[in-house]
Amino acid sequence: MRLSAFFFEIIPISGFFISSQYFSLIIAAFISLILSLLVIVTFYIMEKRVSKFQIFSITMSALLTAGAYLLDNENFIKIQPTIFNGFFCFVLLTGLLYKKSMMKQFFGSQFFLTDITWYKLSFRWGLFFLFLTIVNEIAWRQLETEDWIFVKVFILMPLVGIFMLAQLPLTLRGRTNK
Repeated sequence: MRLSAFFFEIIPISGFFISSQYFSLIIAAFISLILSLLVIVTFYIMEKRVSKFQIFSITMSALLTAGAYLLDNENFIKIQPTIFNGFFCFVLLTGLLYKKSMMKQFFGSQFFLTDITWYKLSFRWGLFFLFLTIVNEIAWRQLETEDWIFVKVFILMPLVGIFMLAQLPLTLRGRTNK
């Protein structure tokens, strides 16, 4: 992932946090969704491709945000990270049981890495997604909405960035010339 792509990913979460200070959680989720769509369109214009990961993420976000709106239940917004992270944990770790690196399926068009690197990244990210799933489940069930937003924006999102950077040495060592 290029550094510019990382900063583009900050736009939707920043919009979510700022708008949650002025509007309901559901409206903040809609604003974040719109910003995510704009980011994906921008990526497509700049790079002429969109990853399967981005498509899945935006689709799931749209469905859960619509559910929250239609049922007037902000819990759909709060469980979104649990469903998202839990799903990816399951996919990545189950894929390894079948000797298939699912990280390659999602990001193989963006990065050209050795098979062993894809397997290591799938394992590491699978465990990290499990961690994120557990933390979100505890946070949304135990904290007030404002505190859950704080955890999501100022604790979990920076942890994702730090974890991503921690995978950079492995990623750089595992590059191929494709």
